Amino acid sequence: MNETRAPGLGRPATSGTFAAVPAILSLCSLILGLMTIIPLLWMLSTAFKQQSEVFGPGILPPHPTLDNFIYVFTQLDFLRFLFNTFFVSSSVTVLALLLHSMAGYALARLRFPGREAIFLTMFATFLVSLPVIIVPLFVLVKALGLLNSYAGLIIPAIFNAFGIFLLRQFYLGVPREIEEAAIMDGAGYWRIYWSVILPLSRPILSALAILFFLANWNAFLWPLTIVSDRNLWVVQVAIASFQGQYSGSWNYIMAASTVVALPTLILFVVFQRQIMESIKTSGLK
Repeated sequence: MNETRAPGLGRPATSGTFAAVPAILSLCSLILGLMTIIPLLWMLSTAFKQQSEVFGPGILPPHPTLDNFIYVFTQLDFLRFLFNTFFVSSSVTVLALLLHSMAGYALARLRFPGREAIFLTMFATFLVSLPVIIVPLFVLVKALGLLNSYAGLIIPAIFNAFGIFLLRQFYLGVPREIEEAAIMDGAGYWRIYWSVILPLSRPILSALAILFFLANWNAFLWPLTIVSDRNLWVVQVAIASFQGQYSGSWNYIMAASTVVALPTLILFVVFQRQIMESIKTSGLK
């Protein structure tokens, strides 16, 4: 007996839709990738163009030149700005890693009243962005006499709830047997932290060091707010001033931007595996 079957009955009606999902995701990834890469390519291309060629057709410079980079390093105090940025970024990174690791270890291992409340309060700062607190923070820094100083650039940037959270999650995964063995040998909390916990934390600390350094290397709003002394400018503030001083000279601005972006790109390319692994293994406890 012949059996009549409704159209589409007996086979997956959405198989074609599911088959198209990878193609759609790949297309979205390609579009987002191009949106990210094209501005970088335009910046790099403009850095090697002459001023008359900046807005010319084509992304490749017709007559590549290094004069823009020579001008930036010889006619501007750009090395001073780079030193300021490197000094501030390195100082914040070192101090943040030391203090964050202590705080993360205390919140993960030590028992004291209010531990959970302190952690939740720190974690809640994720919801507060810098523009929201920049005015009271400026008033506080001014009252402490830290305006136009390296201390004013470094101290407020040390605290980062993201770093404390990741380190706490990492320390929660460290077997307690290791600490118990150290206690049996007569080690105190400080000895355990310094000789046991810190060596075990090298992978997560390396990844956080890169993240902290990159974040402070690209900092703009806070340095712009508290520094008016040109000798203390960081590179992002300096480049912003170039846009007013050299409003029509985009070749100089893009040359300076290329110099600033190059270290961050190199760091990410070299250490991207450590960054991804630390987030996967430490952020999902």
